[in-house]
Amino acid sequence: MRSFISNRVQQIPPSGIRRFFDIAATMDDVITLGIGEPDFVTPEPILEAGVASLRAGHTHYSSNSGTIELRTAICKHLEKLYGVEYDPALELLITVGVSEAMYLALTAILNPGDEVIVPQPCFVSYTAEVSLAGGAPVPIATRVENNFQVTAEEIEAAITRRTKALLIGYPNNPTGAVLERDTLEAIARVAQKHDILVISDEIYDRLVYGIDHVCFTSLPGMWERTILLGGFSKAYAMTGWRLGYAAAPPEILGAMKKIHQYTIMSPPTVAQEAALVALAEGEAAVEDMRQRYDRRRRLIVDGLNSLGLRCFEPRGAFYAFPSVRGSGMDDAEFAERLLDEERVAVIPGRSFGIGGAGYVRCSYATAYEKIEQALERIANFVRRHG
Repeated sequence: MRSFISNRVQQIPPSGIRRFFDIAATMDDVITLGIGEPDFVTPEPILEAGVASLRAGHTHYSSNSGTIELRTAICKHLEKLYGVEYDPALELLITVGVSEAMYLALTAILNPGDEVIVPQPCFVSYTAEVSLAGGAPVPIATRVENNFQVTAEEIEAAITRRTKALLIGYPNNPTGAVLERDTLEAIARVAQKHDILVISDEIYDRLVYGIDHVCFTSLPGMWERTILLGGFSKAYAMTGWRLGYAAAPPEILGAMKKIHQYTIMSPPTVAQEAALVALAEGEAAVEDMRQRYDRRRRLIVDGLNSLGLRCFEPRGAFYAFPSVRGSGMDDAEFAERLLDEERVAVIPGRSFGIGGAGYVRCSYATAYEKIEQALERIANFVRRHG
């Protein structure tokens, strides 16, 4: 019998993250530093808003674009934080998480063979989504010497006549890197010079430490050529609510909305009503969680460095990305043996693309005490293997 699976799908490897989740799920007494999900429960006022929505019988479809109330609130939120203005009727779309927003953006802009520059290491879905949309991902390896910040020069060197877009995600998953303003401005100049679009995934924008987040759309000349992606999963501890958004110029957003109408129809109504309360009442909770992440960040980075697993300082998100090259094992072997011998789950850096080999991702979105225990187990592992 012939294969009925498309070549495009066959050529995409399974997620390296999911494999380790599945293995860890079959084992007892595992401390997971692998999952990129807040360990906090959604703050109480947001939870109660969701419950109230259900009890009020708000269980029907919303507008394809999402409720106008939530779109308006997000636009006001972006203007307050970053000084960027969007029309909630024409320039903002509510999506089922940032994952859907990414799919819509790439599917809306790419013709077969169009190239998208993707700095790596990056979130595992980036290159796969480019391929699924019919594009050709062009990876650039970032380096620890630059604190995993991609440079304008590296981007410009990768541009060809087929380059359609640049896809960036900062604060970065898996490295925790944050792009500084000077670097972002230089990248913006390259995008203008070569007339390329920028897709900026800023889902971790509220989780930065000792540095200000710069919204890419706020840079001179970038509003017109940027698709801004954001959401509620990380800062508000709302991963399971599945709510994100995309903001873009009307023509681009209209194309994304067309795909959204045929594939999703509308985002979850209950999640939208909860998100309204998140924006109105959630700032204190966001700051409390950010400070607790920061405390965990200092613990895990200092602890890993003290064990000889060199780790640059992550400035955003909730990931540390230590080198394991001195262990005598590659990152995949290190992660597998650490899980098997000490019941600590981390993710091999190679799962996140070029530049990730020789590193592992350690999420500090878990309790402080659990991180302490994990560091003790990693210390045992390191001592055992010299």
